[in-house]
Amino acid sequence: MVWGRLVHTIFIGGGTPSLFSPEAIDRLLGDIRARLKLAADCEITLEANPGTFERDRFRAYRAAGVTRLSVGVQSFNDTHLKALGRVHDRAQAIAAVEEAASAFETFNLDLMYALPGQSPADLERDLDQALALAPPHLSVYHLTIEPNTYFAKFPPKRLPDDDAAYDMLDRITERTGAAGLNRYEISGYARDGHRCAHNLNYWQFGDYLGIGAGAHGKLSFAHRIVRQVRFRDPVRYMAQALAGAAVAQSDEVALSDLPFEYMLNTLRLVEGFSLAQFTERTGLAITAIQRGLARAEEQGLVARDLHRVWPTVRGLDFLSDLQTLFLP
Repeated sequence: MVWGRLVHTIFIGGGTPSLFSPEAIDRLLGDIRARLKLAADCEITLEANPGTFERDRFRAYRAAGVTRLSVGVQSFNDTHLKALGRVHDRAQAIAAVEEAASAFETFNLDLMYALPGQSPADLERDLDQALALAPPHLSVYHLTIEPNTYFAKFPPKRLPDDDAAYDMLDRITERTGAAGLNRYEISGYARDGHRCAHNLNYWQFGDYLGIGAGAHGKLSFAHRIVRQVRFRDPVRYMAQALAGAAVAQSDEVALSDLPFEYMLNTLRLVEGFSLAQFTERTGLAITAIQRGLARAEEQGLVARDLHRVWPTVRGLDFLSDLQTLFLP
């Protein structure tokens, strides 16, 4: 499906890939290189869980070809980690990040906020510890209750209300900026030269091939854009993949849905998008989004010039409202 295309990024995630041995990752990347052309500066990210951390393992991943590590810390507070069902503790999280820093030039630290029972003082302590480790990239996510999860069935108590969560996010943006980590995406903060190219491709409505059980992909062809989902159950996925039929669902994105799909992604970016890129990635004229842009501008949610559109600070704070303006 992507034969002949140049691969710019690889992201190994969606679970706990750091359970794989470095030898297995080396074999995986070697087999990918044998089949597809990788860019000389291809970004290869591996998600790592501090609970699977072993000393020198990260260096072995680096030797296998991984260029970027994403460490799923979530919190440095043992009470909050337990509430989230994480298998690691504060000490393991710190050790994993220190090891990542010694093995990789670029790595990401994942934090969550608005956790059950989390106070502003708790958040400050998490930020103190995270910033003390000097990560070149920090991803910070609001705890969300996803359908069909343990939290959806047994909702956690004492979640901070929306106003408290907004205050926490403002504080995160203030503290990270003072530490030299600039917000470039609604959840992403990075030093110069350390933005996540793989995530940027998502947010710029680029193409990606999803491989593995339950993996999602988006591929553009001459006159259509297709979204795909692989079979979710691992055993069934393996059987179907070996039979050459791993795709459980493949849907063409309707022309009427393209403006919303595009805006759902690119309005997450602080720099927004160029008008030329909108046409290039969707095949639609700018007139397809003019009405939505006019309403968004009236409400103070976006700003624009002759070439580019970007969300205002208010637009980032009320991103869902902004994206809704482009629903078909």
